[in-house]
Amino acid sequence: MPSEPRSDLGALCETLCSIPSVTGDEAAIAGVIHGWLQDAGLDVERRSNSVLARGPRRQKPLVLLVGHSDTVPPSPQDRGVHREGGRLYARGAADMKSGLAVMIGLARDLDLAALAYDVAFVVYEREEGPILANGLGPLLAEVPWLHEAALAFVLEPSDNTVQVGAMGTLHATLVFRGKAAHSARPWQGENAIHKAAPVLRALAERSIDDVDVAGFRFREVMSATIAKGGLARNVIPDRFELNVNYRFSPARSIDEARRAVEALAAGHADVEITDLAPSGKVIGANPLYERFLATTRVSVTGKQAWTDVAQLTRAGIDAVNFGPGNQAQAHQAGEYVDLALLDQSYVLFSSFLGAV
Repeated sequence: MPSEPRSDLGALCETLCSIPSVTGDEAAIAGVIHGWLQDAGLDVERRSNSVLARGPRRQKPLVLLVGHSDTVPPSPQDRGVHREGGRLYARGAADMKSGLAVMIGLARDLDLAALAYDVAFVVYEREEGPILANGLGPLLAEVPWLHEAALAFVLEPSDNTVQVGAMGTLHATLVFRGKAAHSARPWQGENAIHKAAPVLRALAERSIDDVDVAGFRFREVMSATIAKGGLARNVIPDRFELNVNYRFSPARSIDEARRAVEALAAGHADVEITDLAPSGKVIGANPLYERFLATTRVSVTGKQAWTDVAQLTRAGIDAVNFGPGNQAQAHQAGEYVDLALLDQSYVLFSSFLGAV
């Protein structure tokens, strides 16, 4: 196995970043990735704007390398795709086109027929939006061979450390109702914004809940993220909406998460759950995972975010997060990736895949 990538991973990542692929607009990048993997000699299939590619099938344990092709919208502060000081700056550079570049480099460079494991690559659409539109879900429902996987790596940004599990995430709209009136005579109405005060106070005073799951710390947090209300400056509002986002640990079920938000709003607001994604299971005993850790000697922590490890583990596939992106750069204005992390990730994956 090559100890260093033959492909120029920085150039691959730069090309990927130059193709806009905000969630829902992944057709162009899916076409490019499909062509690259096909040229690498893999068995490639495109479903909508998701791409699946398999190497030779030799009845060896199947390893999945998984990543999404979409990004959040660009920031007005972004300065376009450019390199500076060993970094590539671009929307999606860290989250997660750096991971895609490593996947494509491995597919191009490695002799997949000589590896210790069978390998498949899964590039899917619409990860950054609501889970109901997430492109991985249909693939897991419609492609039976994915469930043959002995281990899956989701190449989300993790600074080349293993991050196990995934936080669940719930979004709810809390609707506070009042009665409109002239703001000069507020006693004739009921101010819906003021009715939110107890809930906002509870959120502001809520402590971070550190939860231990299989020896890993996950931090449960609940936050107001969007507020909407008011008709005019001189009108007492009769409606006020608050988006509450709850990030819950793998120790908590989605029903428990729902009940926690409903308890927060009880007696104050109506609750509409608008997005609810389960947490990801912390991986247990798995010989391939143990070999990966022994081969690479990377550190392991819990994943303090939601990733599609949740969907994979819910489908019965052992999965962990491991990718080259700088996790602190995900969704940031002026997002960048340290290019040295791409080569490092490639070397760690190739050493594991070639191990016997």
